Amino acid sequence: MKKRFLFITTLLLVSTLVFVLNGCGQQEKETTLEKIKRQGYVTVGFANESPYAYATTDGKLTGESVEVARTILKNMGIGEMDGVLAEFGALIQGLQAGRFDMVTAGMAILPKRAEQVDFANPDYKVGVALAVKAGNPKNLCGYEDIAANSDATIAAMAGGMEVDFLRSVGVSEEQIVIVPDQPSGVEALQAGRVDATTMTGPSLQTLLDNKNDPGIERVADFKQPIVDGKSVISYGAAVFRKGDDEFRSAFNDELEKLKASGELLEIIRPFGFTEENLPGDMTAEDVIADQL
Repeated sequence: MKKRFLFITTLLLVSTLVFVLNGCGQQEKETTLEKIKRQGYVTVGFANESPYAYATTDGKLTGESVEVARTILKNMGIGEMDGVLAEFGALIQGLQAGRFDMVTAGMAILPKRAEQVDFANPDYKVGVALAVKAGNPKNLCGYEDIAANSDATIAAMAGGMEVDFLRSVGVSEEQIVIVPDQPSGVEALQAGRVDATTMTGPSLQTLLDNKNDPGIERVADFKQPIVDGKSVISYGAAVFRKGDDEFRSAFNDELEKLKASGELLEIIRPFGFTEENLPGDMTAEDVIADQL
């Protein structure tokens, strides 16, 4: 009887140990969405690019992309947002390295980027724009005009979609001056180091309004570049790490509610966006498929 009792006790101990070990081995890693809900805050990467994402003089993080994300995250029960400033060209690498949980920088959805990260559905659409010296002395009305004039130079932000667009229409590497951010592009134009600078329309208009410099102007009759037979219209969205499907899906669900209610337009309107900038029913997958 005593031996039988010892055998059963030993068997129970072994079974318990196996259960605990298996339980530890099968314990799932906390997802990004679970983590930020537990913490009550999310860390976002941004690049100080007005009007998409920037810090005000008193340190507040705001902008079109930021405020859309802020509203969505609050509706998901995440009330606080911490911003991490990075150069635009380093945002994807920073996200992959875990420096932040998502990117809210108005980043354009591009197939090359989609190989490295996942995009939410777009929350805006825009074209690109061009600024030149007052009077447009070199008659630059589009990227193709720069390609046709080997003496013309243009500033574009590192990592920005505009660099690829310029190359696609035949602008040479010698003509493209890479700058770390968009204000630097305008400053290069003011200083005469380049003949033009390019960025999305809302970004350029915001900078020109702030500069109020009569020596430079936006090209009013700018021709949108034609890349692979298509006029370039860009769609921007929040960015997530590969594998954060739960987080991205929940974000998309709340974005659709903002679009359906009309609240999305009210959020982006103060940053210079209009009804023409609404993305419609386009998904991230639609945008990528249209570019392939």
